[in-house]
Amino acid sequence: MAMSLTDKQVIAIKRKRGELGLSIAGLARQVGLSRRTVYNVFENNSRPVTPATYRKLIDWLVDEYATQDLKDSQAVATQDK
Repeated sequence: MAMSLTDKQVIAIKRKRGELGLSIAGLARQVGLSRRTVYNVFENNSRPVTPATYRKLIDWLVDEYATQDLKDSQAVATQDK
């Protein structure tokens, strides 16, 4: 059963990849997917993926944003001291 990534999800993944300066291969390594799969997600309009691929990409995206939010919160907390 294929799932589809929305355009907004793909844009968010591309944006975070750019912020981190990751190549497609680098992103694929971090997420645990093949370069080809990541490339296809970025290039195909319909973006059908397996549930496992969907979960890996969304989990990575959430983890990256959560990690950044935590770093930002810690930086603000240490500024007050």
